[in-house]
Amino acid sequence: QVQLVESGGGLVQPGGSLRLSCEASGFTSDYYAIGWFRQAPGKEREGVADISSAGGTTNYAESVKGRFTISRDNAKNTVYLQMNSLKPEDTAVYYCRRTGNYWGKGTLVTVSS
Repeated sequence: QVQLVESGGGLVQPGGSLRLSCEASGFTSDYYAIGWFRQAPGKEREGVADISSAGGTTNYAESVKGRFTISRDNAKNTVYLQMNSLKPEDTAVYYCRRTGNYWGKGTLVTVSS
């Protein structure tokens, strides 16, 4: 069955960096676009970044442009989200999603001093 497992979250100080991973199984990952979303406490889930099946096209929310980079390694069935210059407002649970409304369970990112 389709599974998406996020990892790499944690506590980081403002200005720091984290790299999130989304490991896919149960399907051929290079057939599908993958997106990263996040949900902060008390807020709706929002899109952060997405990447096409072959990795040639990426899109970013305005709030993370220039700070976050999405990439994928289809040989490892994994999509990454490199997050630099983190801000307290980036604090959220981060989820990855595959077309067809398949979601992982999320990984918590907390940006705080």
